[in-house]
Amino acid sequence: MASRPGNGATFQVLLPAIKMAPLPAMIEPLPLPTGRERILVVDDEPLLAKATRQMLERLGYEVDWRSNGIETLDVFKRRSEEKPFDLVIIDLTMPQLTGVDLARELLQLRQDLPILLCTGFSEKINADRASSLGIRGVLMKPVEMKELAGLIRKILD
Repeated sequence: MASRPGNGATFQVLLPAIKMAPLPAMIEPLPLPTGRERILVVDDEPLLAKATRQMLERLGYEVDWRSNGIETLDVFKRRSEEKPFDLVIIDLTMPQLTGVDLARELLQLRQDLPILLCTGFSEKINADRASSLGIRGVLMKPVEMKELAGLIRKILD
Protein backbone atom coordinates (compact mmCIF):
# COMPACT_ATOMS: atom_id res chain seq x y z
CA MET A 1 0.00 0.00 0.00
CA ALA A 2 1.23 3.44 -0.85
CA SER A 3 -0.35 6.55 0.60
CA ARG A 4 0.38 10.28 0.49
CA PRO A 5 -1.62 12.90 2.32
CA GLY A 6 -3.87 14.77 -0.12
CA ASN A 7 -3.14 12.35 -3.02
CA GLY A 8 -5.09 9.27 -1.92
CA ALA A 9 -3.97 5.68 -1.56
CA THR A 10 -2.90 2.90 -3.88
CA PHE A 11 -3.65 -0.72 -3.02
CA GLN A 12 -2.37 -3.89 -4.61
CA VAL A 13 -4.68 -6.90 -4.22
CA LEU A 14 -3.45 -10.38 -5.07
CA LEU A 15 -6.04 -13.09 -5.66
CA PRO A 16 -5.29 -16.79 -6.06
CA ALA A 17 -5.72 -18.14 -9.60
CA ILE A 18 -8.40 -20.79 -10.12
CA LYS A 19 -9.31 -22.88 -13.07
CA MET A 20 -12.61 -21.99 -14.71
CA ALA A 21 -15.18 -24.72 -14.53
CA PRO A 22 -16.86 -25.42 -17.86
CA LEU A 23 -20.18 -23.65 -18.24
CA PRO A 24 -23.17 -25.98 -18.20
CA ALA A 25 -24.81 -26.49 -21.57
CA MET A 26 -27.76 -24.18 -22.03
CA ILE A 27 -31.01 -26.06 -22.13
CA GLU A 28 -33.37 -24.64 -24.72
CA PRO A 29 -36.84 -24.23 -23.26
CA LEU A 30 -39.48 -26.30 -24.98
CA PRO A 31 -41.90 -24.21 -27.02
CA LEU A 32 -45.25 -23.66 -25.37
CA PRO A 33 -48.24 -25.44 -26.88
CA THR A 34 -50.40 -23.10 -28.95
CA GLY A 35 -53.78 -23.18 -30.66
CA ARG A 36 -56.33 -21.32 -32.76
CA GLU A 37 -59.49 -21.99 -30.75
CA ARG A 38 -61.89 -19.38 -29.37
CA ILE A 39 -61.66 -18.80 -25.61
CA LEU A 40 -63.88 -16.74 -23.32
CA VAL A 41 -62.24 -15.34 -20.17
CA VAL A 42 -64.46 -14.23 -17.27
CA ASP A 43 -63.00 -12.30 -14.34
CA ASP A 44 -64.47 -9.41 -12.34
CA GLU A 45 -61.01 -7.83 -12.17
CA PRO A 46 -60.49 -6.31 -15.64
CA LEU A 47 -56.69 -6.15 -15.27
CA LEU A 48 -56.49 -9.88 -14.59
CA ALA A 49 -58.88 -10.67 -17.42
CA LYS A 50 -56.83 -8.54 -19.82
CA ALA A 51 -53.56 -10.13 -18.66
CA THR A 52 -55.00 -13.61 -19.23
CA ARG A 53 -56.31 -12.49 -22.63
CA GLN A 54 -52.85 -11.23 -23.62
CA MET A 55 -51.21 -14.53 -22.61
CA LEU A 56 -53.76 -16.48 -24.63
CA GLU A 57 -53.40 -14.23 -27.67
CA ARG A 58 -49.62 -14.74 -27.57
CA LEU A 59 -50.36 -18.47 -27.71
CA GLY A 60 -52.45 -17.95 -30.86
CA TYR A 61 -55.97 -18.11 -29.45
CA GLU A 62 -58.87 -15.84 -30.34
CA VAL A 63 -60.01 -14.38 -27.02
CA ASP A 64 -63.02 -12.50 -25.72
CA TRP A 65 -63.39 -11.43 -22.10
CA ARG A 66 -66.16 -10.35 -19.75
CA SER A 67 -66.18 -8.99 -16.22
CA ASN A 68 -69.37 -10.54 -14.82
CA GLY A 69 -71.42 -13.70 -15.04
CA ILE A 70 -74.71 -12.14 -16.17
CA GLU A 71 -73.09 -10.46 -19.17
CA THR A 72 -71.19 -13.67 -19.91
CA LEU A 73 -74.39 -15.70 -20.16
CA ASP A 74 -75.85 -13.19 -22.60
CA VAL A 75 -72.70 -13.14 -24.76
CA PHE A 76 -72.41 -16.92 -24.64
CA LYS A 77 -76.01 -17.41 -25.82
CA ARG A 78 -75.55 -14.98 -28.72
CA ARG A 79 -72.13 -16.28 -29.78
CA SER A 80 -72.93 -19.96 -29.38
CA GLU A 81 -75.04 -19.84 -32.54
CA GLU A 82 -72.79 -17.78 -34.82
CA LYS A 83 -69.28 -18.56 -33.56
CA PRO A 84 -69.18 -20.83 -30.49
CA PHE A 85 -66.48 -20.71 -27.84
CA ASP A 86 -64.20 -23.73 -27.56
CA LEU A 87 -63.26 -23.12 -23.91
CA VAL A 88 -64.27 -20.83 -21.04
CA ILE A 89 -61.95 -19.74 -18.22
CA ILE A 90 -63.89 -18.47 -15.19
CA ASP A 91 -62.75 -16.75 -11.99
CA LEU A 92 -64.15 -18.56 -8.95
CA THR A 93 -64.93 -15.52 -6.82
CA MET A 94 -67.18 -12.98 -8.54
CA PRO A 95 -70.14 -10.88 -7.42
CA GLN A 96 -73.70 -11.65 -8.61
CA LEU A 97 -72.86 -15.05 -10.08
CA THR A 98 -69.95 -17.07 -8.69
CA GLY A 99 -67.65 -19.00 -10.98
CA VAL A 100 -69.25 -22.30 -9.95
CA ASP A 101 -72.77 -20.95 -10.56
CA LEU A 102 -71.74 -19.55 -13.94
CA ALA A 103 -70.16 -22.88 -14.88
CA ARG A 104 -73.41 -24.68 -14.00
CA GLU A 105 -75.43 -22.26 -16.14
CA LEU A 106 -73.05 -22.60 -19.10
CA LEU A 107 -73.03 -26.39 -18.85
CA GLN A 108 -76.85 -26.39 -18.95
CA LEU A 109 -76.60 -24.51 -22.25
CA ARG A 110 -73.85 -26.74 -23.62
CA GLN A 111 -72.99 -29.94 -21.75
CA ASP A 112 -69.74 -30.63 -23.60
CA LEU A 113 -68.27 -27.15 -22.95
CA PRO A 114 -64.72 -27.31 -21.54
CA ILE A 115 -64.47 -24.99 -18.52
CA LEU A 116 -61.42 -24.04 -16.46
CA LEU A 117 -61.89 -22.44 -13.06
CA CYS A 118 -59.35 -19.88 -11.85
CA THR A 119 -58.81 -19.14 -8.17
CA GLY A 120 -56.32 -17.79 -5.70
CA PHE A 121 -57.88 -19.81 -2.86
CA SER A 122 -57.04 -23.51 -3.02
CA GLU A 123 -59.17 -24.27 0.03
CA LYS A 124 -62.39 -23.16 -1.73
CA ILE A 125 -62.29 -25.79 -4.49
CA ASN A 126 -60.11 -28.68 -5.58
CA ALA A 127 -59.79 -30.67 -8.78
CA ASP A 128 -62.06 -33.48 -7.54
CA ARG A 129 -64.91 -31.14 -6.57
CA ALA A 130 -64.49 -29.20 -9.82
CA SER A 131 -64.61 -32.42 -11.83
CA SER A 132 -67.82 -33.50 -10.07
CA LEU A 133 -69.37 -30.20 -11.25
CA GLY A 134 -68.32 -30.79 -14.87
CA ILE A 135 -65.38 -28.38 -14.73
CA ARG A 136 -62.35 -29.77 -16.56
CA GLY A 137 -59.56 -28.10 -14.59
CA VAL A 138 -58.52 -25.65 -11.89
CA LEU A 139 -55.82 -23.00 -12.35
CA MET A 140 -54.22 -21.28 -9.38
CA LYS A 141 -53.63 -17.53 -9.49
CA PRO A 142 -51.33 -15.98 -10.38
CA VAL A 143 -51.67 -17.86 -13.65
CA GLU A 144 -48.40 -18.87 -15.28
CA MET A 145 -48.31 -18.98 -19.06
CA LYS A 146 -46.65 -22.40 -19.20
CA GLU A 147 -49.26 -23.99 -16.93
CA LEU A 148 -52.11 -22.25 -18.77
CA ALA A 149 -50.85 -23.36 -22.19
CA GLY A 150 -50.36 -26.97 -21.07
CA LEU A 151 -53.73 -27.31 -19.36
CA ILE A 152 -55.63 -25.83 -22.31
CA ARG A 153 -54.03 -28.25 -24.75
CA LYS A 154 -54.60 -31.16 -22.36
CA ILE A 155 -58.30 -30.31 -22.23
CA LEU A 156 -58.86 -29.43 -25.88
CA ASP A 157 -56.76 -32.25 -27.37
